[in-house]
Amino acid sequence: MKFKSLLAKPFASIVHNKIKKEMLRAVEDQDAILQELIKTGKKTEFGTEHKFNAVQTHEEFKQAVPLRDYEQFKPYIERIKEGKQNVLWKGQPIYLAKTSGTTSGVKYIPISKESVSNHIDTARNALLNYMGETGNTAFADGKMIFLSGSPELERVGGIPTGRLSGIVNHHIPRYLRTNQLPSYETNCIDDWETKLDKIVEETINQDMTLISGIPPWVQMYFDRLMERTSGKRIKEIFKNFDVMVYGGVNFEPYRAKLMASIGAPIHTVETFPASEGFFAFQDSQDKEGLLLNTNSGIFYEFIPAAEIFNENPTRLSLKDVQTGVNYAMVVNNNAGLWGYNLGDTVKFISTNPYRLLVTGRIKHFISAFGEHVIGEEVEYSLMKAAAEENVHITEFTVAPMVQTNGELPYHEWFVEFENMPENLGAFARKVDENMRQKNIYYDDLLTGNILQPLKIRTVRKQGFIDYMKAIGKLGGQNKVPRLSNDRKLADELSAYLQK
Repeated sequence: MKFKSLLAKPFASIVHNKIKKEMLRAVEDQDAILQELIKTGKKTEFGTEHKFNAVQTHEEFKQAVPLRDYEQFKPYIERIKEGKQNVLWKGQPIYLAKTSGTTSGVKYIPISKESVSNHIDTARNALLNYMGETGNTAFADGKMIFLSGSPELERVGGIPTGRLSGIVNHHIPRYLRTNQLPSYETNCIDDWETKLDKIVEETINQDMTLISGIPPWVQMYFDRLMERTSGKRIKEIFKNFDVMVYGGVNFEPYRAKLMASIGAPIHTVETFPASEGFFAFQDSQDKEGLLLNTNSGIFYEFIPAAEIFNENPTRLSLKDVQTGVNYAMVVNNNAGLWGYNLGDTVKFISTNPYRLLVTGRIKHFISAFGEHVIGEEVEYSLMKAAAEENVHITEFTVAPMVQTNGELPYHEWFVEFENMPENLGAFARKVDENMRQKNIYYDDLLTGNILQPLKIRTVRKQGFIDYMKAIGKLGGQNKVPRLSNDRKLADELSAYLQK
């Protein structure tokens, strides 16, 4: 055993045991965090406006603090960008995380002196917990790659500002710097394909042991490596590679192709980070779901997804959630987000401990006819059919087709196949039947002859990559929406269909 892996072993054991203890007091920790947030929030503009002096309980908090999305939060953020102090949290943020919103354009999310540890420590703890659970510390001695955005920061209102992954890059511990790839200079390259070629050059002859990133961009990295090595699998190129860390999208649509590219079994660690906080991570190789991060400066609220557009939706604290229900997640944190509707939906699969699945985005759905189809349902339906037919999917998205020249409307699926089904029509019927079983409203619409069965359009090879390149969103933290309730993405993708 080498030096770093030897040092990691006792530290990993401490963190693993700490996390196991925190599982048992999740509700108590949440209650304590709410009280601490209110105590500090009283001294801010926001706290004064919302009469935090009179708030003590969660019930009182819900009455005082309305739900907001980014657009409704924007006036406070603008004051922070102008250099104002004590707006949402004491003092000024130490960073602004810059992120591309699907409806709000560029968003600026505050990160405070108190909240930055949530991002840094949780990422560290996810790996140390993995080490503590499995006993595998050997990867700490090899090279690690984090496919991320540029670490270069600009200043907005005097505050360092950039992509979250770039901000986090500045906080990687010194003892890991010698293990980290790619180089700082390569990480600063904006053009994804140029950057990817440089990453391949810098890593292809290294002892890579851990690879981290959003699955579609990890797959692009693997594809380039395989091109450069005449088709060698990743495990042949990096013999000691045995841990992949991922997040940002559901892994299942990418699993088959990624694992085929790797060519041998490895461990994976799923995470749920965002600019607004690092919310959950996979704490067990044997159990499904992600452990909610309940003791890290964030107080969570959960709204039944069916109520999210109601004027006064139910707002539950952690102790009242139930398994099997889709919830919209709301965060209150020690950077000054209050009643912030994150836009993500989650479903608890356990409340002892609190483990969840990320099921989609509030704004990514189809309900053109009242069916309210969500990401979890389309992913399940396609992946089940793909597994039965031994078909690998590269990428896909779904949109409603309303204008049909006299035909019944339908859901239009744009799918890029790694290998085509033997019979595309039969494959589409399987996907449609899975959808009918998964969503009773969709089934009713087909039974009532309001919709016709879904149709699959085959996107050409590399079509999604070329589309993302064309709109300036190739690589980094960018993702293809699984669902759209309009035709914008679908119409743009029509230019990338297989001839």
